[in-house]
Amino acid sequence: MAEENGERFRELLDGQNAWPAEYTFKFIVPEDRLPDLEAVFGQIPITVRESRNGRYRSVTATVLMHSSEEIVALYTEAARIPGLIAL
Repeated sequence: MAEENGERFRELLDGQNAWPAEYTFKFIVPEDRLPDLEAVFGQIPITVRESRNGRYRSVTATVLMHSSEEIVALYTEAARIPGLIAL
């Protein structure tokens, strides 16, 4: 996530949330990159659904976050995964 976009996103999150707050992450990831995304979330439970053709996985996680910085950091780490789409 570019720094300028990250700052605007943080401002938007801070304007719409009182921390701590639950935040829902949604991603689409190539099937072979699912372990990489699971590693980003660590022990946080995620929901995974297979795409119709089986090549992609839809991943959802609702997490109690304590600041907009935590959210941006997770998106930044996930963005390193090739082929990942953040929704």
